[in-house]
Amino acid sequence: MNSTKTGRGQTLTRGLIAVAGLAVVGAACGSSTHSASSTGSTGSTGTSASTPSPTAAPGSAAAYTVSAQKVGNAGTVLVNGKGRTLYLLSSEKGGKITCTDANGCTAVWPPVELPSGVSQPVAGSGINASMLTTLRTSTGDLYVTYGGWPLYTFSGDSGAGTANGIGITSFGGTWHAVDTSGNPASTASTAPASNTGGGGYGGGY
Repeated sequence: MNSTKTGRGQTLTRGLIAVAGLAVVGAACGSSTHSASSTGSTGSTGTSASTPSPTAAPGSAAAYTVSAQKVGNAGTVLVNGKGRTLYLLSSEKGGKITCTDANGCTAVWPPVELPSGVSQPVAGSGINASMLTTLRTSTGDLYVTYGGWPLYTFSGDSGAGTANGIGITSFGGTWHAVDTSGNPASTASTAPASNTGGGGYGGGY
């Protein structure tokens, strides 16, 4: 009898051990699955965080890149890297700056200037690179010039391919698009009538 009870006891004990072992294995498996899922999530987040975000660097030189392009009836004139028409002010012949922050001119006619850390403009296609230089203003800004003329864009242009600033008289002179020889483009016939008088962006500035 003792032998029988002992045998049953051993059998029962082995069964309990087996069940306990299965429970431990199950718990371990559950823990492993959760850990893998968490690692996968963390890995995904880490990959996303380490992926370089797009920057403006590839296009940052567009504002001070000067090229030549045909713009409407204005002919082939200077434009920046975004295709916006570049202008000169007749009163600034020889590099004399009359369009300044102080008189409000640069709010309407933003100058083409180099950002801090940049010392040279970029010569694009169709221009004479030797004519593309810079001018240091009294305030320390570095303006881009072509043929000795400081260059500007016009706030009244809607974007690339427009030249609404041609023929406007303001801030001591008349605004012209610039040809590839560094002269005012011959565009008298294309100047909007409203820009040559006192209205619009004319003599009121």
